[in-house]
Amino acid sequence: MQTRRTLLVDAFTTEPLSGNAAGVVPDGDLAESQMQAVARELAVSETAFVQQSSSADRRLRFFTPTCEVDLCGHATVAAHAHLFADGAIDAGTHTVETNVGVLDVEVESDGTVWMTQDDPTVETVDLDYDRVASALGIDPAALRDVGEDVPSAVASTGLPFLVVPVNFLEHLSASDPDFDAVEELTREYDVAGVYAFTFDALGAESTLHGRMFAPGVGIPEDPVTGTASGACGAYLRHVDVFEGDLPEEMVFEQGHFVDRPGRVRVRVGTDVRVGGRAVTSLDGSLTIPPAADDDILEA
Repeated sequence: MQTRRTLLVDAFTTEPLSGNAAGVVPDGDLAESQMQAVARELAVSETAFVQQSSSADRRLRFFTPTCEVDLCGHATVAAHAHLFADGAIDAGTHTVETNVGVLDVEVESDGTVWMTQDDPTVETVDLDYDRVASALGIDPAALRDVGEDVPSAVASTGLPFLVVPVNFLEHLSASDPDFDAVEELTREYDVAGVYAFTFDALGAESTLHGRMFAPGVGIPEDPVTGTASGACGAYLRHVDVFEGDLPEEMVFEQGHFVDRPGRVRVRVGTDVRVGGRAVTSLDGSLTIPPAADDDILEA
């Protein structure tokens, strides 16, 4: 059996065991069944496999514990932060091949990683507030109140999300989702997850507070979500929530109600970029069975 170096890297934070943990396999040229098995064993929201690429500096593939996803912001940040800290790459701009195309990733000298996401798409939708509120476990009035001025939308910068504004943090923090109902919503709107947010944030420097639920791809609640943050940034520009004066940089906080607080820096200009730091919390090796072997991995 093969042994591969495997890490857990906490993204969008500088404190271990906070932010969003990503699995990172630096030598990730494995069979698809092996990658899925590793992701299932690590049991974090996504694991990034670093592979060789003929069209970019490297390729990344992303697996949740149950399936492959086309793009993952926090795992991209985690993988490049590790490669930089390990001396495998230098600061500067890098290209990365993903299932949505080749994207730019900039690594700053302090270890901050900026990911340029895919071209944004945003389409506003008319929601059944009673149904969505029931699925999220939120008072319907908390959605109707803000929804009169700020519509919900399906937004994507590589991975689509149903973006739902909530009036106050007390309602978002008390959310008690019915995950079966949330999964049905994600299937109906053909999205990876539901990103609910409020401008009533905890931090004075934060633009908003978000929570992201994606049970359909094996993630009941994601602590801190880079792709959803990028999608939400594009959404905020599309619905003109700042009345034409979008901040040069926004800070989206997330994860506090699952004890994994983190912050995503979001810049929306010619491109949509998300950025942040990351720190390694676990560095070891994993024994991987042959591709045809379905046995449980040995840590």
